[in-house]
Amino acid sequence: MDKLKTCKSKEGKLNNLKGHSVHIDGEHQTDFHSGSAQSDIELGMPVEHSGEMPAQSLSTVNAEVQHVSINPNGCRSHAWRRWLVLGTALLLSIWGINEMRSVLTIESATFVQYLFLLLFGLTFSWITVAFSSSIMGFFLVLRQRRSPPEPLTTKLMSRTAVLMPTYNETPEQIFASIEVMAMAISEMGEGSAFDWFIISDTTDADIIIAEEAAFHLLRKRIGKKINVYYRRRHKNTARKAGNVADFCRRWGSHYDHLLVLDADSLMEADTIIQLARRMEADPDTGLIQTIPQLINGTTLMARLQQFATGVYGPVVGTGLAWWTDKEGNFWGHNAIIRTEAFMSSAGLPDLKGPPPFGGHILSHDFVEASLIRRAGWSVIIASDLGGSYEECPPTMTDLAIRDRRWCQGNLQHSRIVTAKGLHWVSRIHLITGIMSYLSSPLWLLLILVGLGLSLQAEFIRPEYFANEFSFFPSWPTMDAARALSLFIFTMVILFTPKTLGFISYILDGKLRKRAGGFIVLTLSFILEVIMSALIAPIMMLIHSGAVISILMGQDSGWNPQSRGDGSLPVKYLVYRHRWHMAFGVFLTVAAYFNSLALLAWLSPALAGMLLAVPLSMLTGSWSVGATLKRCRLLRTPDETQRPAIREAMDETYFIYEETLITCPDLIELASEPEWNAIHLAYNDRVIPRPRGQVNPVEATATMKIIEAVTISEAVGYLNKQEKTQVLTSPELFKALSNLVRE
Repeated sequence: MDKLKTCKSKEGKLNNLKGHSVHIDGEHQTDFHSGSAQSDIELGMPVEHSGEMPAQSLSTVNAEVQHVSINPNGCRSHAWRRWLVLGTALLLSIWGINEMRSVLTIESATFVQYLFLLLFGLTFSWITVAFSSSIMGFFLVLRQRRSPPEPLTTKLMSRTAVLMPTYNETPEQIFASIEVMAMAISEMGEGSAFDWFIISDTTDADIIIAEEAAFHLLRKRIGKKINVYYRRRHKNTARKAGNVADFCRRWGSHYDHLLVLDADSLMEADTIIQLARRMEADPDTGLIQTIPQLINGTTLMARLQQFATGVYGPVVGTGLAWWTDKEGNFWGHNAIIRTEAFMSSAGLPDLKGPPPFGGHILSHDFVEASLIRRAGWSVIIASDLGGSYEECPPTMTDLAIRDRRWCQGNLQHSRIVTAKGLHWVSRIHLITGIMSYLSSPLWLLLILVGLGLSLQAEFIRPEYFANEFSFFPSWPTMDAARALSLFIFTMVILFTPKTLGFISYILDGKLRKRAGGFIVLTLSFILEVIMSALIAPIMMLIHSGAVISILMGQDSGWNPQSRGDGSLPVKYLVYRHRWHMAFGVFLTVAAYFNSLALLAWLSPALAGMLLAVPLSMLTGSWSVGATLKRCRLLRTPDETQRPAIREAMDETYFIYEETLITCPDLIELASEPEWNAIHLAYNDRVIPRPRGQVNPVEATATMKIIEAVTISEAVGYLNKQEKTQVLTSPELFKALSNLVRE
């Protein structure tokens, strides 16, 4: 009899689960929680307004989506700028390669010498473009700082959707940054021109609940005067690019522009407004990219990156923006995009074959910029706009994890660079992305081949007489003086961008003072150069390993980026850097037994490899970074005079942090009528499951809920995936909430 009652009870729960269907389609919702009057809870998203965003072909160009310039020469770049920058880089490359040819006396060279010359040519040519570009950037930066361009002042007539994609990130930072940016724009009188969207791909159940609680708090704090929305996708197709594309297809047609942020982005209100005004003023522009400045780092690694981007970045970025002109690039965030251009021409296709080279396009930003330009829209880098911020990885290990994913995405571009109809400058952007990682194994090969040349000279008996009869021997020669001059010239090419950035700061009294003064700035520059030189060989090996793993078919996966500060255990660091140290030992031994001169020549690279673990500990240390911060070393101007929006961000972040400490768990979410209704109101619509295609996670969660008597018992049965599934499915969540409350 008891078994029969139990079976009837379970049958009733199953029927109850089937009968409580919840429908959320962006236009209406049914009664989410019987007996609770929660009609005042606004839906998470506005009414859908579907639009097409077709995947573009890489083998053909669709003439129907081609934009015809409205302004005369609206999308035409200045060719002479390319001739000046790229022509200079080409001449320098030819000169350097010819000098190395003379050093090696290539007329009687061996295969190893030819290989060395080839590798030198590739790596040397790679750095000449940055050299010539930074020279132009240096003079442009000085001019911009002396007489900044006049800001646009017209009242905005267009509507912009600000998108904040997130994937298992810290909710406090995301919602606090949205609040301070939205409030700042509202105070400037342009709040009605912007709607704010947190578009989540989060898969962790606890973070999902925290996001909903933070969003509820955000709406309570800003009231009805600002439109802010939240949507969490149920299926994370195509990662961030798929997240943005899903928004475009369902809501994008509402808006003239999309301002795409990252989970760690923060932008000044004036910068955001200026971007929208520039889009209105130039109807031929498809995308405007800002140059973000790194902030909020405390570890030495983070501070090194902040200092480099703050001091050297403007020179390099401004030079790049100048010569690329209307064929700029997109870095995936802190940029504004014309919705028409993006939806009509930048839909990403899937690449044939499995990952890592097939499947979804990972580094989508370069490709989207190329497709927008292919369709006739201009793509611009706004190097003159400040007030654009982001954060950086706090440790060398975190940097390596992030770069592994970027490396795979950039190497995928080898299958896109030949796409039909791309502008040749867009192809250069794609090649640049590829070379940013491929240059590491090329540099490594250059070192190994150079070592081979030395071993060849030391241990292989030379042939002084050729096969033909001759009275005079053919002595093996190498022009040491020319080799030294070429080395010095190469170092000049390599360090010129840094040096010009440093000089540009020295020449600007305000920036120099805010960066700590002449002495502190000089010491910071020296420290950054030394530390970067030590870290570079380690990153070379890390990138080389990433390239090799990708060529072997290993996929990177998708993990959220670490953005906090903190040290890592020594045991973990030894494991991560074991091969880097071993390779350093190998090179040291090989060079020592060859000659002390070769050992001295390789010592800068060897030092970084041999000291990989202590360097990783040092650069990832919060205390070391904090000490340098107190000593004003590696200081950037915004640390001396913090922008108002960053002060507001700190205060608002604390409020969200304190509030989310008491946010509900899944049991409370299902038990409390108000939280129950809030969750269902914020849930995205569910696409009906095709008959016969059973989701095993959903099926298992269903049976566990049926087996349980109380809410807490059911939650105790569920694993992480099943909890996420319950939060995703209104029907399952309804069934859970109908169990006995304790």
